Amino acid sequence: MNRTQEGILPILKPKGKTSFSLIAQMRKLTQIRKIGHAGTLDPFAEGVMILLIGRSFTKLSNRFLNQDKEYIATVRLGITTDTYDIEGKILSENPHVPSLSDVEEAVLKFQGTILQTPPMYSAKKVGGKKLYELARKGITIERQSVPVTLHIEMIDYTYPYLKLKVQCSKGTYIRSLASDLGAELNSGAHLSSLTRTRSGAFTLECCCDGSLLMETGYPWAQYVVNH
Repeated sequence: MNRTQEGILPILKPKGKTSFSLIAQMRKLTQIRKIGHAGTLDPFAEGVMILLIGRSFTKLSNRFLNQDKEYIATVRLGITTDTYDIEGKILSENPHVPSLSDVEEAVLKFQGTILQTPPMYSAKKVGGKKLYELARKGITIERQSVPVTLHIEMIDYTYPYLKLKVQCSKGTYIRSLASDLGAELNSGAHLSSLTRTRSGAFTLECCCDGSLLMETGYPWAQYVVNH
């Protein structure tokens, strides 16, 4: 085992790849089995993902999971889906076009500390079962709302797309935020794109390119932090 390869690796997860496929690639590259993460991203999303390579670093996962994160999110108004995102099945369509002032007012209601209900399509466990396992069987159960803290900036609103910069505390579901904003605007909505721009102290500029990991000679090891 190459101890110099152990450490914290900030990686830019590309769209279309699963978080766990990147972990599998790192196991192949390093020959280290013990590799964890500090928060995954859905396949359609991209951005900063923290990998923890080696046993002494996987023990730090809670520290990184508890740090706040920052995203650029695009919300598509007028269409709801069962997963609250672009990959889900369309449930409803609504022609209502909210005004700019309606959107600004709705966004204000989600500033600061709010209660958020986790989506059914999530890895959160209730009674030992992951919610998405129930959702795939068509089962919806009561979920307990949890407090999350948000700071949202509106970047652009050109119907049907609303682009937001979101700084948030641990445990925040941006998909739920998109769905809740749509409900507040009486139009419905889902999350159409998502980029995580920061996880704790790590930004996009710190990351190695996850799409180049398996390229011969790509210097991914230069991005490993081991202190």
